[in-house]
Amino acid sequence: MESPGGTLIKIMKLKVGIAIIVVLVVVAGLVGIKALQIKKMTSTPYTQPPDTVSSAVAHEEKWANTFSAVGSISAVQGVTVTPEIAGTISEIAFESGAVVAKGDLLVRFDTSTEEAQLKAANAQLEWARVSLERTKKLRSDNTVSQSELDQAEATWKQDKANADAIQAVIDKKTIRAPFAGKLGIRQVNVGEYVDAGKPIVSLQSLNPVYADFSLPQQVLSQVKTGMVVRVSLDTYTNKQFEGTLTAINPEVDADTRNVRLQATLDNGDKLLRPGMFARIEVVLPNEDNVLVIPATSVLSAPYGDSVFVIEKGTNGPNSQVVRQQFVRTGRSRGDFVAVESGLKPGERVVTAGLFKLRNGAAVTENNDVAPPLTEKPKPSES
Repeated sequence: MESPGGTLIKIMKLKVGIAIIVVLVVVAGLVGIKALQIKKMTSTPYTQPPDTVSSAVAHEEKWANTFSAVGSISAVQGVTVTPEIAGTISEIAFESGAVVAKGDLLVRFDTSTEEAQLKAANAQLEWARVSLERTKKLRSDNTVSQSELDQAEATWKQDKANADAIQAVIDKKTIRAPFAGKLGIRQVNVGEYVDAGKPIVSLQSLNPVYADFSLPQQVLSQVKTGMVVRVSLDTYTNKQFEGTLTAINPEVDADTRNVRLQATLDNGDKLLRPGMFARIEVVLPNEDNVLVIPATSVLSAPYGDSVFVIEKGTNGPNSQVVRQQFVRTGRSRGDFVAVESGLKPGERVVTAGLFKLRNGAAVTENNDVAPPLTEKPKPSES
């Protein structure tokens, strides 16, 4: 007969065995479920969600042919006012930056010595005139000889020349504006001794102004005076100035093989100042048909420029994908660039979001937030 202790041990062993079996069954079930989940996940391919991009349609426009150059603005008349003779300044009759008319007094030098000399010369001249008149009367009566009359006339002329020379010195020490224009900053003070040729103030005539620039000799046969010239400056990025080509240099520079040209621009608002750097376009009379896309559509790389063309996809009626297409670009105008090859009219190209795309990527279009494009862009005022 088995003892009670042995029976208890058997019962415990049985319970432990059952527990182990239960644990093994649960683990096996969990492993099976996980395996089924992994199999389902691996059997279903992952689909990249489409990228949101903005787009534009390649279209044809008529663009005028232009020759581009850089140059500078210069005054039609511009000088630095300087004295011809040295002297001490006794009066300054202008303010820096003032607008003056032709003949307005600018600076007066001390002329007290010359004025005293002029008084003496005028007195001598008056005596010579009286003597000449008396000699003429005496000569008519044959009281004096012809040689005495000639001597009196020569004395009068010499005294008059002396007086005129002193007056000329006084006039040169009275400096006036040679033409109407705008003054710069004065560089002298009252009481200062100024040598001949020392700058006093700059005087520039600001309306009209010139735009000076150069073009290669190859285009010389295509440019003529009277053509429209457009000028833009970094100072006024939202404004373009228009003028007329008025002069073409008759010779070509032997070192650069460039020819100098000059355009005249109206400057009634005085925005253009001599010395300004300018970007200049000479507009030719003929126009070309060009294929135009936004400049933001072009992805530049060392191996060439490319665009992403939007095409119909294969994963549904509304699916879209992109195809990377290499293009050759030409001239630009504002926010647009001309495409010379690689693209056809009517094709839609991506204008924003290019850097996240790859060839064949799915996309969806959203042009609601795309900024407006223009051939004459203006910077934001905010």
